[in-house]
Amino acid sequence: MRTLVPKVALCALVAVAASVTAIAGPSQPAKTAQEVIARNVAARGGLEAWHKIQTMAWLGYVEHGTVSKAAPQAPFVMQLERPNRTRFELKEQMTQVTRIFDGQHGWRIRPGTDGRPQSRAFSPEEIKFAQAESVIEGPLIDYREKGITAQLDGVELIEGHKAYRLSLRLPAGAERKVWVDVRTNLEVRLDRPSTNPFAPGKPVSVYYRDYRSEGDVKLAHVIETVAAPGSSPAETSDRLVIRHVIINPPLEQTAFQLPPMPLRHGSGALVRIPGNAPGQQALVR
Repeated sequence: MRTLVPKVALCALVAVAASVTAIAGPSQPAKTAQEVIARNVAARGGLEAWHKIQTMAWLGYVEHGTVSKAAPQAPFVMQLERPNRTRFELKEQMTQVTRIFDGQHGWRIRPGTDGRPQSRAFSPEEIKFAQAESVIEGPLIDYREKGITAQLDGVELIEGHKAYRLSLRLPAGAERKVWVDVRTNLEVRLDRPSTNPFAPGKPVSVYYRDYRSEGDVKLAHVIETVAAPGSSPAETSDRLVIRHVIINPPLEQTAFQLPPMPLRHGSGALVRIPGNAPGQQALVR
């Protein structure tokens, strides 16, 4: 019996160590982009869980301002549908701004000088950018199937944490830089060119923070977009805070079409909430 107790204790310690290792993730540094991306996919819930998601709705608020000074919160609703259809509605004070992309064409709708809603088509640069986006899961999930090539550049410090830096080349030739946290294996930053018509092509950094579980997947609930120094205005920041996520809501297909008549101010966005009676919708203002 005396020899049995140490053996049992040793087995228990090995089991605990194994469980801690499993929780913490691989201890060896990744040597290839494929390893980094595989760990990232696992940390975010796995391919099977992401493949089940066809639509999403995000509800929250946006803060516009500079890096050092945030502006008042403006509520927003974002509707997403694979592969790249989006509808973004933002209400600032008495003004409602809407951006719609149907996969081929895009429009911006906002009040004109007379106060009535007016639409403006996306520029060719905006359309090209929107077509290249993976709006549901980002560029790393199924990156090979999307025709994206990835290269591991090395490890850098991002906001005090070690992160793998990946260079991505999209099918049309555009480039992206993505940083994946070494410890959590989650994306922490993405660099892309700006689509702002006043500063086209300027580098923009997107930071992903406050990851939370939504069903079987993990999503960043704070997304901050920071323009590079020298942009106009300098170092502007948009901080998008997601308060609610709805997985696979049955979205209205008209949500991704240009409205045939002027929008009414304060009309809000209709999003079907799972569990409601058939045809019942929630009006999000």
